[in-house]
Amino acid sequence: MSFENNDKAAGYWRENLRLVLSLLAIWAAVSFGCGILLVDVLNEITFMGFKLGFWFAQQGAMYVFVALIFVYVAKANALDKKYNVQED
Repeated sequence: MSFENNDKAAGYWRENLRLVLSLLAIWAAVSFGCGILLVDVLNEITFMGFKLGFWFAQQGAMYVFVALIFVYVAKANALDKKYNVQED
């Protein structure tokens, strides 16, 4: 990956880091928030025969993590095109 100048490289990595941190914050909120902090509130709701808080703790956080991987791929590819460093 080669950038046209150092300013573009710094901008690229700043945006990439912001993207990664925002996706990690979403994942942490879902896994920690829904699986631990809000478990009592969510357990009042049933989802596919399981209490929703239990489902988030056991499976939901993993599904969100996998979805965030696909979001990251799409956003990172768009970021690569924006800074003209995409793979050919």
